[in-house]
Amino acid sequence: MTTATPESRSEFGTLDSTTVTTADGVSFTLRWLPAERADAPVVLLLPAMAMKAKAYFFLAKALRAEGLSVATCDLRAQGEARPALGEHTDFGYREMLEIDMPAIVSAVEQRFPGAPLRLFGHSLGGQVALLFAAAEPERVAGVGVIGTGTVFWWAFGIRRWFEALSQIQWIGLVARTKGHWPGGVLIPAPMPGGVMRDWSLHSLTSYYRPRGTRRRYNTLLAAMTLPVLAISLSEDPLGPKSNVDFLVSRMPSARITRWHLDERSAVVHRDHFAWVKDSPAVAAGVAQWISSGTVPEPEER
Repeated sequence: MTTATPESRSEFGTLDSTTVTTADGVSFTLRWLPAERADAPVVLLLPAMAMKAKAYFFLAKALRAEGLSVATCDLRAQGEARPALGEHTDFGYREMLEIDMPAIVSAVEQRFPGAPLRLFGHSLGGQVALLFAAAEPERVAGVGVIGTGTVFWWAFGIRRWFEALSQIQWIGLVARTKGHWPGGVLIPAPMPGGVMRDWSLHSLTSYYRPRGTRRRYNTLLAAMTLPVLAISLSEDPLGPKSNVDFLVSRMPSARITRWHLDERSAVVHRDHFAWVKDSPAVAAGVAQWISSGTVPEPEER
């Protein structure tokens, strides 16, 4: 069902939108920023944990200015997705990957028939993008991620091993006990219990083993041959370069392009979240990668 009426007075709310409902009754609002060219590549933006799709509107407009079509969508129980957090039935990675993403991607394919699709995810959204693409590579032309690394405790480096083990496993324990994560350590916002259980298990083992899945996601990642743009940020404690590098090492067959944003880049804000303020620079790099497979060279200082 497509709607053209604004849901709010904000510019984001005035975008054309499509509502997608999954077989288990979850509804998503996809918003569209089409390029002038009907056959332009389309980028589907996937948010970070507890982030709303509208937080990436600046990035969406910057990508649109680069000649790309853009679609935005919240993750399950976030933003405009319904049921909202606290009203939903608990879920984990499996539902996002095997129920939500197929329905969302189908809506994008219907809106932009024949256009090559790139997924672009931030943090958790990047994990979802990579794992879905690994499982259904025929539907995706490439994947870009930013601030997306493994949360495997070992990848954080010896100085942060205890911090990673204790804090992430504490989150998993609370999520299992309470049935949800109320917010606090590392993740200030509330999150569904199943997502945090899967997240903490991955942190402990380095394997993606969502509850209830029959897929071997690590094997699928290792076999994936798609182009992947992996962006790391020099001031990102949640997804540091070492963690991004470790995740990249789990995709030996993929056509990897690494882009590390430090003081030599045009991106001034290099925190896990603040990079969005430099969306034009990030969008220019993403567009360059889509068109040529390369990214901007570091500036001489």
